[in-house]
Amino acid sequence: MSESDPSPPSFAPDDRDAGRQVLTGQWTLEQAQAVGDQLASMSEDTRVLDATGVDRLDSLGVLQLLRFARERELEFQEFEFHPDHRALVAVIDDVTDERLPRPREFGVREALARLGRAVASNWREARSLLGFFGEVLVKMLRLVRDPRRFRPIATVFHMEQVGLDAVPLVALLCFLVGAVVAFLGANVLRDFGATIFVVELVSIAFLREFGVLLTAIILAGRTASAFTAQIGAMVGREEVDAMRTLGLDPVDLLVIPRVLALLVTLPLLTFVAMMAGLLGGLTVGAFNLDIPPQQYLTRMQDTMSLKHLWVGLGKAPVFALVISLIGCLEGLQVKGTAQSLGERTTSSVVQSISLVIVLDAFFAIWLMEMGW
Repeated sequence: MSESDPSPPSFAPDDRDAGRQVLTGQWTLEQAQAVGDQLASMSEDTRVLDATGVDRLDSLGVLQLLRFARERELEFQEFEFHPDHRALVAVIDDVTDERLPRPREFGVREALARLGRAVASNWREARSLLGFFGEVLVKMLRLVRDPRRFRPIATVFHMEQVGLDAVPLVALLCFLVGAVVAFLGANVLRDFGATIFVVELVSIAFLREFGVLLTAIILAGRTASAFTAQIGAMVGREEVDAMRTLGLDPVDLLVIPRVLALLVTLPLLTFVAMMAGLLGGLTVGAFNLDIPPQQYLTRMQDTMSLKHLWVGLGKAPVFALVISLIGCLEGLQVKGTAQSLGERTTSSVVQSISLVIVLDAFFAIWLMEMGW
């Protein structure tokens, strides 16, 4: 569109989402008054703006949208912009981040408002994760029909990164935790003359719970953040957009290899964690509790059931799926700024650890009720 025939700024609600406003026209200095009028006339129910259809956008337009987001207490990072405008938006957003924030309001009303926004945000995140899980599952099943889409080199590379490189850390931490559990348990059981039951305490704890839980938490902090940072950096450099332009599916290229790598390596790391924890308990028993290693192993063999091992290993693929999906989804949701990348990386770690602990508690209660 020529500059002699400017298209005035306008907006219209999205047909599928009333809280989403689609912007069109020219949001520039020449249209400053019209831009202000359009933003002022937007509904109070507006949650996000889609500016991908804007013809022209300059610094004034970005600042007006940023001010609108702050006045309405909206997440500016969720606004969508045309790829040609993202660099300008990122620069202005980074500059405005250095300004003093608006004083925070306090009181019951503001606390309830923040609680409501948090609940709504968590609900949107849950819906996004569920939808992303369905998309990934469908495309993983598509690999069976079309194996050419499978990327073995990328999968093996990520298996080395998330699995092999994490073995020393997982083994060391679980060995130390196993030793601590054995030592604390012995201090309590010694008063009842039941020190020998430390064997059952450490064995059941690590085979059923601690082995898989500690491994999942370590990988949630180590791997989920790495997935988010890697994919988010590619989004910021517009590499993901370039893939789509070339007709390539980012889920096939970036997500599925990472998901498969974690699905394979987390159960293996869980087994390593179990063995390291048991070794920590055995070491404390041998050097501090006067339980010889042969007696320790014999009692563990006589009293332990394989079902405890299978319970722990059975939870590993579920945790692997949760960690990998959250890490990849948060990376794909990065908006192209350094602040957005940092926020999404933090969010992926928090969500992964929280969901892993919630699922582990659910599995523990359910399996106990089932007699497993």
